[in-house]
Amino acid sequence: MKQMTLSESEWRKRLTPAQYVVLREAGTEPAFSGRYDHNKADGVYNCAGCGTVLFDSADKYDSGSGWPSFTAPIEKSHVSEHGDSSHGMQRVEARCAACDGHLGHVFPDGPPPTGLRYCINSVALDFRPRREEAPSAA
Repeated sequence: MKQMTLSESEWRKRLTPAQYVVLREAGTEPAFSGRYDHNKADGVYNCAGCGTVLFDSADKYDSGSGWPSFTAPIEKSHVSEHGDSSHGMQRVEARCAACDGHLGHVFPDGPPPTGLRYCINSVALDFRPRREEAPSAA
């Protein structure tokens, strides 16, 4: 996977203010405010910062938390995990492995098969619908 490194001024030009706060400053969008919380369309979720493919809609579920939740990333190597003791809590932070953008957190309260909940900020994602395959010519 290609690594992406930009200066802070380049990130500010590339991202919306809300994306910058979440991806570069580890902010969190308000619960139930993100555009992908209830998205049920078939497709993939890419990093809004660099375009790396992160999650598949097949692994998305409604956790009731107010943020899009997934049981696993498409490729484990695309999402890095780090200890996070901010705000007086012990959590696991999820970051894009390509651009080091903050995505959200990973919790051990998800459904099978992984038992994990990747709780991700909508603003950190860019959803791409899966293309329907064209019917083959007979």
